[in-house]
Amino acid sequence: MGKLNVEQRTDNRYTLRLPIHYRISQRGGFERSGTGTTYEISSNGLSFRTRKPLAIGSHLEMVVEWPARYGDIYPIDLQATGFVVRNDNGRTAVKVTSRKFRILTQMAESMPASA
Repeated sequence: MGKLNVEQRTDNRYTLRLPIHYRISQRGGFERSGTGTTYEISSNGLSFRTRKPLAIGSHLEMVVEWPARYGDIYPIDLQATGFVVRNDNGRTAVKVTSRKFRILTQMAESMPASA
């Protein structure tokens, strides 16, 4: 009898292609950073494409460039941390341990006003 493949995820996953910037923080090692493109996002995880696979168990700090803007003016990003749990077919899957949205008002405040 074959294995029954039952989906165990309870969170909705959304296919979103957004720019992501990440930094691997390792004790006693050098920091590595890079960019990629998200593939799927849920409330407890995300997957993204990178050029090279990331080591399973690595702790990541991530910033996802969100497509919406606050008040149609200020950019928003999603800041998250988590651990790499899987690498498949060029995608890295991360279990998210913390997340928050940030509104980037400093960027707009530093832009010169037009006359």
